[in-house]
Amino acid sequence: MSAGRIDRRFAALRQEGRAGLITFVSAGDPDFEASCALVRQLPAAGADLIELGMPFTDPMADGPSVQASGLRALRAGANMKQTLAIVADFRHDDGETPIVLMGYYNPIHAFGVDAFLDAAIAAGVDGLIIVDLPSEEDDELCLPAIQAGLNFIRLATPTTDDARLPTVLRNTSGFVYYVSITGTTGAAAIEIDTVAEAVARLRRHTDLPIGVGFGIKTPEQAAAVARVADAAVVGSALVDRIAAAADKDTGVADAIAFVRELAEGIRGAR
Repeated sequence: MSAGRIDRRFAALRQEGRAGLITFVSAGDPDFEASCALVRQLPAAGADLIELGMPFTDPMADGPSVQASGLRALRAGANMKQTLAIVADFRHDDGETPIVLMGYYNPIHAFGVDAFLDAAIAAGVDGLIIVDLPSEEDDELCLPAIQAGLNFIRLATPTTDDARLPTVLRNTSGFVYYVSITGTTGAAAIEIDTVAEAVARLRRHTDLPIGVGFGIKTPEQAAAVARVADAAVVGSALVDRIAAAADKDTGVADAIAFVRELAEGIRGAR
């Protein structure tokens, strides 16, 4: 694959000598208009890459906060066409910030793999993280996505041992997403010493950038991750701001303010 937005962004981060901030929000949370407004504001607040969750009714790896976020979006009418419309809206004004769609295979399968890949490329998607498609199923989506020009980003976990890692990393591009805890998103606090050891082990197997997520809830934790990894991924703590707000405009504003705090912590970490 030729270098795309994800590769260029991590190269720029290396030149700046800092880690990146990857923000996760569910597409359509709390509704389509507010979601578009939120995503448009993320780069200026300090997000270096954006993960956009594809709402799904049965998200096996999502903790309560992200599950609730996806359900809010579904109740507001979210679907795959709307998710891609949010990306297309974002691309009107931002042609450089990478957007990765994260979620499960079922909505893509229902949409149709070829139709989905065509629509994702047209909207301006850069990569995919599909939680429930292991490497053994690469023919299903991974290889067609790579052929279409999308990065396919894999998850590595605390239980992914050295024997399994080469299989996980096969056909992976863009970056590796290290899941810092055993469990669902937001289920526990991150343990930075354990993460540092895991990142060092991953670096022995790959030259790809390593982003760390699941369990980062504060700017201080994000900064600690930024000292040992190439990016910190924050999702549950971010969508909690939307959930806690009295109305959708306040939710967007609170989420953006939190992203600024996270970015400040990360940029001052090294």
